[in-house]
Amino acid sequence: MPSARDHWSEDAACRSSDPDELFVGGPHQKRAKAVCTGCQVRVECLAEALDNGIEFGVWGGMTERERRALLRRKPNVTSWRQVLDDARRESERPRAG
Repeated sequence: MPSARDHWSEDAACRSSDPDELFVGGPHQKRAKAVCTGCQVRVECLAEALDNGIEFGVWGGMTERERRALLRRKPNVTSWRQVLDDARRESERPRAG
């Protein structure tokens, strides 16, 4: 969970990276996505990109192509932040078993 800082980006794994490394194409995107692995604010980052229609770069571990495909599959979502927060809570719930 992110800390109580002013903005989620202050806790981002990429905060000290060269921003140009996240705005790459082709095979370099795999390396850019790896920066997001394990990032504590990955959900917030992805929601920011989806909710604001950010077209370029890797955000929350997704490329622009992946985000466009997701937006096409779910055109009626009005708050990706809510959808992603709900999914995170669901995945963290203990399973009956």
